[in-house]
Amino acid sequence: MMGKRPPTLLSAMAVALLLSGCGGAPAPEDAAPNGPAVEGFPLTVSNCGVKTTFERPPRRAVSMNQHATEVMLALGLEKSMVGTSYLDDKILPEYQGAYDGIKVLAEEYPSFETLLTAEPDFVYGGFASTFDEKEGRSRAALTESGINTYLNIEGCATGPVTMSTMDREIRNVAKIFGVPDRAERQLKELHGTLDTVTDKLAGATPVKVFVYDSGDKTAFTAGGAGIGDEMIEQAGGANLFADLDKAFGDVSFEQVAERAPEVIVIYDYGDQPVEDKKKFLLANPALKDVPAIRNKRFAVLPLSSTVLGVRVPSGVESLARQLHPDRFE
Repeated sequence: MMGKRPPTLLSAMAVALLLSGCGGAPAPEDAAPNGPAVEGFPLTVSNCGVKTTFERPPRRAVSMNQHATEVMLALGLEKSMVGTSYLDDKILPEYQGAYDGIKVLAEEYPSFETLLTAEPDFVYGGFASTFDEKEGRSRAALTESGINTYLNIEGCATGPVTMSTMDREIRNVAKIFGVPDRAERQLKELHGTLDTVTDKLAGATPVKVFVYDSGDKTAFTAGGAGIGDEMIEQAGGANLFADLDKAFGDVSFEQVAERAPEVIVIYDYGDQPVEDKKKFLLANPALKDVPAIRNKRFAVLPLSSTVLGVRVPSGVESLARQLHPDRFE
């Protein structure tokens, strides 16, 4: 799994091929490998401590993690993709057709060797675990194999992750692929959803919210350093653990009780059904006097909507409807 080999001739040639005029789609197979430079390139990107110079847009990209995949599909980059992996949820319906045409390399993360068989020139990771050094997929190892990389910037954020961070993520990926105009079209649509929610919630009193991701001895919850905190605020809530200086962290159920949430937001993913999470929380003696438990007030968000990507605005709208149903009648 730790082995490395140089990129094949096919991979090297793929990097050099021009993109066609539609931007993001591969150039014809018989295109000259050393044609004129693409507008906006060479492009140097500093990302999570790694500086990369792209001579041309990637032509054989692999996305890993759902939110990375859906950012690429939202930008219409499926023709520049040779592989994908690791969904937490069903792909969004509007991207299903494009997704079905891309090879799935592994149900979760592919091994280093499996990744190399796709002969990628670029790997886009949603979580830092994409580039796990112990699994041989470090960014340095990929660079040594001639493969450029990019990590979703929520994975290395040093301050609050906000909607402007979402904008930056989408713009960065679009620039790397030479399609900046597509980012602006996508962001106009995403911010339209956010603006509608803001209008609906004008004057609404924020609802005190506790996020329950998982955990039985302690509660794994959303802190103040991830996009989840911003989503709660924009949906008309107040994250009771916004003072936790990380995207996620553990707190005691006694701490949850002390802060008395009015609504518990459950993140839905994995093998534990939402109803099982509700039953656990309702039966937890430490929470018996919590308003959200007494009133059985729960909201649910799929985990895929709570990480930095194109699902964030629709996640805000969904949460706002659950926190303030009267504003959406």
